[in-house]
Amino acid sequence: MNAAEIFVKCLENEGVEYIFGLPGEENAHLIMALEESAIDFIMCRHEQGAAFMADVYGRLTGRPGVCLATLGPGATNLVTGVADGNMDRSPMVIITGQADSRRQHKESHQNMDVVGMFEPITKWAQAVIHPANIPEIVRKAFKLATTEKAGACHIELADDIAGLTVEGEPIPVKIPAQPVASDREIDKACALIEKAHHPIILVGNGCLRQGASGPLRDLAKTTGIGVVNTFMAKGAVDWDSPECLFTIGLQAHDHVLCALQRADLVICVGYDLVEYAPRLWSQHVSAKKNTLIHIDCQPAEIDDHYTVDLELIGHMGHTLQAINQKLASARLNFDLPAQANIRKAQLEDIMAHTRDTESPLKPQKILADVRAFLDPEDIVLSDVGAHKMWIARHYLCHEPNTCLISNGFCSMGFALPGAIGAKLVHPDRQILAICGDGGFLMNIQELETARRIGANIVVMVWEDGGYGLIKWKQINNFGAHSNLSFQNPDFNLLAQSFGCMGIRVETPAELPEALDQAFSADCPVILSMPVDYRENLKLSARLGQLSCPI
Repeated sequence: MNAAEIFVKCLENEGVEYIFGLPGEENAHLIMALEESAIDFIMCRHEQGAAFMADVYGRLTGRPGVCLATLGPGATNLVTGVADGNMDRSPMVIITGQADSRRQHKESHQNMDVVGMFEPITKWAQAVIHPANIPEIVRKAFKLATTEKAGACHIELADDIAGLTVEGEPIPVKIPAQPVASDREIDKACALIEKAHHPIILVGNGCLRQGASGPLRDLAKTTGIGVVNTFMAKGAVDWDSPECLFTIGLQAHDHVLCALQRADLVICVGYDLVEYAPRLWSQHVSAKKNTLIHIDCQPAEIDDHYTVDLELIGHMGHTLQAINQKLASARLNFDLPAQANIRKAQLEDIMAHTRDTESPLKPQKILADVRAFLDPEDIVLSDVGAHKMWIARHYLCHEPNTCLISNGFCSMGFALPGAIGAKLVHPDRQILAICGDGGFLMNIQELETARRIGANIVVMVWEDGGYGLIKWKQINNFGAHSNLSFQNPDFNLLAQSFGCMGIRVETPAELPEALDQAFSADCPVILSMPVDYRENLKLSARLGQLSCPI
């Protein structure tokens, strides 16, 4: 075999199903080796789109999503998607070609330090120096990508090395056992919980990655402790559950912050500081000393606003199950009526305008209709913009990983290619990408990829002709905004030009039927509508006047 062929054998050994990417001259050996493989090479229209597809594949499966590019501009085009996946803790492996090793030491065509470029945005980046090292390098990249905290790893394979003859075999995949928290630490946590009167659970993305939502739900049900989730942990607890206190993340006061404001014990489960800085919620916690328990697979990050009293490090599911078993017969004295009042106030706010008939469509009305139409297991992906704030606050989830939001790196252009990755993982589910008109056009080219491979996704575009989130924040901060307007194409004609369907919605009454038509189509669909972003400032005003219902 040549080096590219043993490389592909190693990828097969890792269980790789898809590789998302673009062909090039310097990755041609790998592309040709994939022709003889069961791995499906998904040819994309831009490397950034390929990286976002791998990002979502990794997030939904827990196995590394793989993307491939050539050297130079192919590699640089991957950067945003790779950084997004790495900061959102999605397991990914990135493969890039490189110039012939005999010219890497000097100025030459498209030659640059790609490994050095990827080092700050990956867990590990390594060039293949000798073809015999390929089995070790591939195994290490996949192992590190899935080791908590999960993230991206990069492998570079030079053109001439890829063609060299080599002997070798893939290294067997062995999943290491995860450590568990000690009984002593679990006993300490239970003692603190039994002593508390106003405990609260703050759950983050790590809980979903570890598959610990079931034990979390059991603990909440046993104890009655309310659960607040970050943007990326939506669905950790079913919104129908009386313990669900909804989503934290708006950089403003909100009902959910009232639960933290009165808390004498905050239990953080898989909470990641990149999702929502602790200073943005800890400032609302009452001035008296609060106890903070950190439950995670990694020790807590050092932060002035995140001073931990007790750390339980190990598999989160095991930790939560152990705590739940010990508390099952405990005498707990929690103020649950106050917690119920907070849930009631937040739910009333979320449900406002769900029967609205005015045009243009309000964000609340759109999301209520989407929730009513989609099944509990269907998946919504949010791009980045003003709509993301509304989705985070108002879109209600029954199950984990059914609302995917880029919130570590916050990358515009994430949702459309991400939806293609989600459809490949779950072809039986309805997949909806919700974009602003700004982020949508950043990766519009991947609509052709979706059409070509039969990924019948629906892309909903909220149209306001400008960068609405920036406008919202500028007005809040400065009382005015800069020029943020732009022109949009005719989205129906744009869809048709890609061989897809375009549906325009002008009034709330049209939306339910439009959703049914879109998801019944035998092709990707662009579903566009004007959105009433006057609601942004109204929300800011309401939250500014909010008083806690306790």
